[in-house]
Amino acid sequence: MPSKVRLFLDHPLAEGQGVPLDADQAHYLFGVMRLGPGARLSVFNGRDGEWEAEVADAGKRAGRLVAVAQTRPMAMPPDLWLLFAPIKKARTDFIVEKAAEMGCRRILPVQTEFTNSERIRADRLRAHAVEAAEQCGNVFVPEVEDLMRLPEVLASWDPSRTLWFCDETLATGAAATPDRTGAPGAVLIGPEGGFSDAERARLRALPFARSIRLGPRILRADTAAVAALTLWQGVEGDWR
Repeated sequence: MPSKVRLFLDHPLAEGQGVPLDADQAHYLFGVMRLGPGARLSVFNGRDGEWEAEVADAGKRAGRLVAVAQTRPMAMPPDLWLLFAPIKKARTDFIVEKAAEMGCRRILPVQTEFTNSERIRADRLRAHAVEAAEQCGNVFVPEVEDLMRLPEVLASWDPSRTLWFCDETLATGAAATPDRTGAPGAVLIGPEGGFSDAERARLRALPFARSIRLGPRILRADTAAVAALTLWQGVEGDWR
């Protein structure tokens, strides 16, 4: 029976590999989950698949696991990125968590002209991505980048990756939807105030960018992120 305890470890995993635990991991496993020597759990590192591990040493501030056997091979999600303008803290956390659950490879917070939040804690968002992967059974954890200005991101963009930007001005009209190309993709979600006219004009002029319509209603940024990722995964990704 699979273990109910699942832990991300930034450490190589192989049969017989010992894995040291830091104070936070030891507290979670031995203080919160009440595991002791000989207990089994599932571990993954985003590179070597999922492994069954056994507690070898259990202490209050440290410990050690031993990888026993691989239970799932490494599986990469589709080559999908999410770009979004940070919003309120809890809703930004929600976007990152859902992007990790829904199979994004990379998460890029971007600063637009109407972005309300000009600062993020990238380390905290990475922790949310790890927690989401632990809880939903993923063996991969997406990269979470530091905040960058949208023009800088677009200036270095690889044109082989299609950028689908969600344009709220198209809520009552017709627009393109993701088509099945098999190419790497990215979804861009604007801030609560939407894109500026200048940003929208620049995006529409880019040869690798496509506008996308998310139904007849204007959605909140966090709702739009989930809706757009669902649409992309259903057409281009591994949900079809």
